Amino acid sequence: MKSGAVIIVGGGLAGCEAAWQLLRRGHAVHLYEMKPRRFSPAHKMETLAELVCSNSLKSNDPESAPGLLKTEMRELCSLILSAADQTAVAAGSALAVDRNAFARGVEDFLLAQKNFTLSREEITEIPVGEPVILATGPLTSDALAQSLGVLLGGDYLYFYDAVAPIVEADSIDMTKVFWASRYDRGTPDYLNCPLSEAQYRNFRKELLAGEKVAARSFEDVRHFEGCLPVEVLAARGEDTLAFGPMKPVGLVDPHTGLRPFAVVQLRRENSAGTLFNLVGFQTKLTWPEQTRIFRTIPGLENVRFARMGSIHRNTYIHSPSLLTDALRLKKNPAIFFAGQITGVEGYLESAAMGLLAGLFASFVLEGATLSPPPSSTALGALLHYITAAESGKDFQPMNINFGILAPFARGKMRKKEKHALLARRALEDLDDWITTHHLQQ
Repeated sequence: MKSGAVIIVGGGLAGCEAAWQLLRRGHAVHLYEMKPRRFSPAHKMETLAELVCSNSLKSNDPESAPGLLKTEMRELCSLILSAADQTAVAAGSALAVDRNAFARGVEDFLLAQKNFTLSREEITEIPVGEPVILATGPLTSDALAQSLGVLLGGDYLYFYDAVAPIVEADSIDMTKVFWASRYDRGTPDYLNCPLSEAQYRNFRKELLAGEKVAARSFEDVRHFEGCLPVEVLAARGEDTLAFGPMKPVGLVDPHTGLRPFAVVQLRRENSAGTLFNLVGFQTKLTWPEQTRIFRTIPGLENVRFARMGSIHRNTYIHSPSLLTDALRLKKNPAIFFAGQITGVEGYLESAAMGLLAGLFASFVLEGATLSPPPSSTALGALLHYITAAESGKDFQPMNINFGILAPFARGKMRKKEKHALLARRALEDLDDWITTHHLQQ
């Protein structure tokens, strides 16, 4: 291990973002990534910063919660946002990327930094002797998870997550689908597969009856509410899917001039438009059943699958009881945690915690103190959610949303107006925080 360097374990979005925040403040970084020597059940690429279940970083609208978080991260020179902006593919008002170009861009940028060292090896025990940022993500290897269990005294949790299938564009029957975005927001960048009520009912029936991948005897399967398998949603009610990932609101089929009863939306996976992701169709169906059932969707009757959906374990710690508001382990302040293992959910949120961990570690190395961002900001609200005691024993992963920002001391107002005011306040408070701590670019 490189003497005097901050050790980062894990080369996902959080680890790469933390590395850049340290590097840009003049600190040396030694990053450890186990790929390609070992792959998790969900990872396939050898590069750093691999996107697994989707290529979307959600809305770019600065008055949406994900858009606000992006704006704040751009203010702090986020490497992940810079790479995403440079490799973006059309996705309406969302920020989606060519995942291969994105990962290569992040890795090439870091390798070009003079104080950056990359070691391709698995870390099985918590490093000691230097500042350490653990950013191993929701798919932490079994060996390191066991080491974490010893370190934390067993106070770590896990849940299960599912990823959506990807299909080849030239195998979609374009005569049965149409381009549009819900509510006509942005450009018409989504392919929509329209279903009649009878087709929808049959599809739901097949989802419920389809064979699923069985959990092993020792697995306690707990899905994250924000990323439920499509068949789990189907089991919650006859119309749950039609009001969820298959909602047709704001969509009109140009072939009929009518709104479909339900739709399946497909989103570009790469800039060439040769691959499409089934939006919101995370699944634990067996691969043969995925092929059979998803080919009942209009337009996908003869579709070829570039990647099947799958299920994998996600590991996270009980941050409210374990971490300070600087993402430092209470029982060992030399250890920082970053990314989804802290209990945030989503690519963007993971990178955001990497950004903060990198800044907190930088200030410690410089003998200074960085106060947390205000909880009125998206960054501060996420940090507060995962580290505040009120999150309690029922702590579960959280995406960014306006509900976790510090509330207004105002009366009732319309949602759009409230969100605009929250976003404006957040950016004003973030600017003050940046100025106070001399974090300007």
